Amino acid sequence: MSTPGRVAARRKAPHVLTNQPFRRLWTAMAVCSLGDWLNIIALTALAGNLTARSGFQAQSLAIGGVFVAKMLPAILLGPLAGAVADRFDRRLTMVVADLLRFAVVVSIPFVGDYQWVIIATFLVECVNLFWVPAKDATVPNLVRKDRLEEANQLNLLVTYGTAPVAAAVFALVSGLVTMVSSAAPGFPAKATDLALWINALAYVVSAVLIFTLRGFPRNHLGHSSTPSVLRQIVEGWRFAGGDRVVRGLVIGMLGAFAAGGAVVGVAKAYVWTLGGGDAGYGAVFCAVFLGMAGGMFFGPRLLKGLSRRRLFGLAIVVAGVTLAAIALIHELAVVVMLTVLLGACAGIAWIIGYTTIGLEVADGLRGRTFAFLQSLARVVLLLVVAVASTLAAIFGRHVLSVGHLTYQFDGTNLVLILAAVVAVIVGFLALRHMDDRRGVPIGADLLAALRGQASVPEEAAEEPHGLFVAFEGGEGSGKTTQSRLLAIWLRDQGYDVVQTREPGSTKVGMRLRAILLDASHQGLSSRAEAMLYAADRAEHVEKVIRPALQRGSTVISDRYVDSSLAYQGAGRSLDRDEVIRVNAWATGGLRPDLTVLIDVSPSVGLRRMASPADRIEAEPMDFHERVRREFRALAAADPDRYFVVDGALPQEEISRLIQDRVREILPDPVPQEAEEATGTMPAIRD
Repeated sequence: MSTPGRVAARRKAPHVLTNQPFRRLWTAMAVCSLGDWLNIIALTALAGNLTARSGFQAQSLAIGGVFVAKMLPAILLGPLAGAVADRFDRRLTMVVADLLRFAVVVSIPFVGDYQWVIIATFLVECVNLFWVPAKDATVPNLVRKDRLEEANQLNLLVTYGTAPVAAAVFALVSGLVTMVSSAAPGFPAKATDLALWINALAYVVSAVLIFTLRGFPRNHLGHSSTPSVLRQIVEGWRFAGGDRVVRGLVIGMLGAFAAGGAVVGVAKAYVWTLGGGDAGYGAVFCAVFLGMAGGMFFGPRLLKGLSRRRLFGLAIVVAGVTLAAIALIHELAVVVMLTVLLGACAGIAWIIGYTTIGLEVADGLRGRTFAFLQSLARVVLLLVVAVASTLAAIFGRHVLSVGHLTYQFDGTNLVLILAAVVAVIVGFLALRHMDDRRGVPIGADLLAALRGQASVPEEAAEEPHGLFVAFEGGEGSGKTTQSRLLAIWLRDQGYDVVQTREPGSTKVGMRLRAILLDASHQGLSSRAEAMLYAADRAEHVEKVIRPALQRGSTVISDRYVDSSLAYQGAGRSLDRDEVIRVNAWATGGLRPDLTVLIDVSPSVGLRRMASPADRIEAEPMDFHERVRREFRALAAADPDRYFVVDGALPQEEISRLIQDRVREILPDPVPQEAEEATGTMPAIRD
């Protein structure tokens, strides 16, 4: 059994970077990521420069060709690379891959030919496919299991955090080369050549760091194979297509990928038409990732009161509007500033999407869902980049004249406008699938969030004065025990506490409970079940909860509205919006101040039950899995109201965590006036 002292000791464990083998590998990853991003920027810039004299169309197609060559190996050779990581010495694989990448990259400036740029890009990406899974498979063997999440966060940091650094390096190198060339016209070096040499040097440094790494695990010999990209997509879509929230997330994220792919495909040519050159391209590239970093870290914090599901869709819509402005404004400085905003919106959508999938999808499906999303994203990016650059080239360059006014509208402008339209459409589709606050206008909700407030439906504007805490969770989660222990603790602190439950806390409710939970009523329709729970809740709010809150009591309820959203909405597969509307009407919009979700796997929770005691407990396992996913999704969408506790922790530790959280929102205690709302309550099941 864990004690507070042991918990504190775990929290004070050394940082994962104090692990010398992981720190060395992480440093190699950072150096490689910097080189990879510098490689992308330099190769697209070089392709544009090599074909600039051939005209706008040739330049657009040339840049698109680089991106196609870069993404094609992941689709063709991804499964093979994953298998290699499990069959050969991983350190040797990574060192050889780094040296091969060095040799290919360093050859590009010497050949200086577009065809070799395409071939070299393809070869480097083929080698990358063997380096990355070898690295990913090594990390779990270098760190403790309780530090793996922290290690993965650091890996994500260097994977994306080095992008603006690489863009800044390229912009700086381009500026220095331009300055030196102006002073010495015969200066032979080019910015793209210097950037590629720095890129090649990064791979050498990585090879040295990995070769000298001690404690590298060698005792692996796997025989598992990675499913093909097509199979991952088919299996993933079976799950995503059947879950409304995940479907909305996938639509939004893939739409954002498509819009981003269109931008990537024409960015170099667009900056060139604005007269930016290589330095301008580097500045725009840097602006995107600086904005992404800012959006990931600060966006959700600035809008704490806004539902995460709404913020996800709104971020994509705003990104589309911003992209339209970028397409129409022909001023590089303004484009760079708007690009920062575009990146911030993308960062917000990215972090919310991945976090929500991590919470919404069950452990057994999460890996396949991420693999499905990543595989489909590769296909979408490949197709969009190829189509975008081709469309821009076909449309060509046009000058629109109205009187004495002229406006240049090129193929790049057209592609960016179309990408903006796609982003706006998928943003609204994501909102339609995922909106969890249908009773609150989006405008009012957003304004309230900007003011640091949480918006509520109009019918709930006048909230009672007491404190309302609801406990939620699946069967056998322990929520009933914890709600009782919290009530006892609060009474000991001098608070007037009303402990209640759903269904069955009123005379009418007890009759409804007998109908709802009687195992002999298996023929009860899902809609009738939802209406009966809503009827019990209406009586419960009217006779128990609201009167207690109005006199200043603290109400602790075992289950409330979110149980209907999870059990009837997700478990019974009813229309979620209809369940929300029925319960909003039944409760008059009354919401808990805090909802404690005790999260436990259904397989664990049901084993705690002696035997299925009622018709809900007797439901199949997939029903309870859907219920759990919905509870986790609700918590992810409203983190300020929800407090999620791991139900596998010892009972005493769960109680302490809940008490710490409730203490933050407690009002001043008032003399106790009531014990229970309905006298002596019958035993309440978990």
